[in-house]
Amino acid sequence: MPGRAIEGEHTLRRATAAAAIGNVAEWYDFGIYSYLAGAVLSRVFFPDAGPWATVYTLGAFAAAFVVRPLGGLFFGPLGDRIGRTKVLSATVVLMATATVLLGLIPDHGAIGAAAPVLVLVMRLLQGFSAGGEYTGALTLVAEYAPDRRRGLFGSWLEFGTLTGYTLGAAVSAAVIGLLPDEALLAWGWRLPFMLALPLGVAGIYLRLRLEDTPAFRQLMARSPALATMPLRRALHILGVRHRRALVVAGGLVLAWNITNYVLTNYVPVYLTSTLADHGGTGTGEATSTLLQVVVMLAMLLVVTSLGRLSDRVGRRPILMAGSLSLMVLGLPAVWLLRQGVLGQLGGLALLGASLVCFAAVAPSTLPAMFPTVVRYGGLALTVNVAISLFAGTAPTVIAAATTATGNLDWPGYYLVAAGVVGVVSVLFLTESAGLPLAGAAPLTSSADLPPPTLSPEGVPLERPAG
Repeated sequence: MPGRAIEGEHTLRRATAAAAIGNVAEWYDFGIYSYLAGAVLSRVFFPDAGPWATVYTLGAFAAAFVVRPLGGLFFGPLGDRIGRTKVLSATVVLMATATVLLGLIPDHGAIGAAAPVLVLVMRLLQGFSAGGEYTGALTLVAEYAPDRRRGLFGSWLEFGTLTGYTLGAAVSAAVIGLLPDEALLAWGWRLPFMLALPLGVAGIYLRLRLEDTPAFRQLMARSPALATMPLRRALHILGVRHRRALVVAGGLVLAWNITNYVLTNYVPVYLTSTLADHGGTGTGEATSTLLQVVVMLAMLLVVTSLGRLSDRVGRRPILMAGSLSLMVLGLPAVWLLRQGVLGQLGGLALLGASLVCFAAVAPSTLPAMFPTVVRYGGLALTVNVAISLFAGTAPTVIAAATTATGNLDWPGYYLVAAGVVGVVSVLFLTESAGLPLAGAAPLTSSADLPPPTLSPEGVPLERPAG
């Protein structure tokens, strides 16, 4: 088919698996800290901080987001110059190494104040890695996916992210529930961090075996000099030609990730520590984590179906549904969290329903907003700045505001505000479902092609006569 790129179905599925499984490793590594924060890490590294121990522990979590834009600024333009797969292999190596080292840090009783300092250093390395990981995976899957099925294949990336978080929650729940408190504080908390090693090795292996994307190969074939494009030139292109895309994408990322980090990082602390500290009815660490696992498993069941649906009805309707649900249900979801176990499950379910609308559709929406020449860099800059300034800091800001004021509705206020930003962003979003990516030829999977013409003997004819 003239002017159209055709990618083999086997290669397409291998690329999606490489991105998704690498994402499992990356976000398992990144997420286990938050699941252990309130229950264990605050006592291991901040034993003398009293009611502020949780805030300090979440502060170390938020510190990773300070350097995420730096990681994005480094890895994003580099991926636009040397290719997506090389950079994505490096990010997995860095994340796995930092996570394993974090699990080996002596506790506060052994080395005093040096312990939380080392935790901070490892979190900074994790944040630097995360700055290039997710946006690179977004770029990789979007550029491999055929135009008519980009929503489906993009949603598999979030399937990997949710799997990583779910695995992290399940492993954390297992060590908390099975080990005596003394063993948990002495050595048990380290076990989830050690699992990062085999997961990281699997992600590296899959990515190193993958050829770069069709869109990147097309770009280098047309303009090989772009491999030496300086960072200043890339930033100039983004700032001058794609300002609207930067702002709209940033708004979508903000709405999506505030919901994500409130659900996965703050709510566990809210249920296990905050409610009890303010005279409410919380729940135990194991029960809280189990509720998280149930909700994320439910999200796993529907995320790819929503991605497939977006290929038929468009990205905008599903993103708008998620944004409106945050506006309407953000506060009621938080109120339900204070109504016992059944209420907590209901509140988590409402948050999960809002989140999955973004998770299913944003991976195919965001890459379509930038051309190939600056796609990785544009996504890395936009996503990481939005997350670092607003989303990644949300758990710490909410925890500090709740501790200072005693108002337990702060998570709901954040969610409603995120919904407002999401609605405005969707109104300015251009629909991209079914269209080729900017700067690339239309892309079709070999599975989408019509069957070949057969000879009377049943042999496929590549160039039938007449």
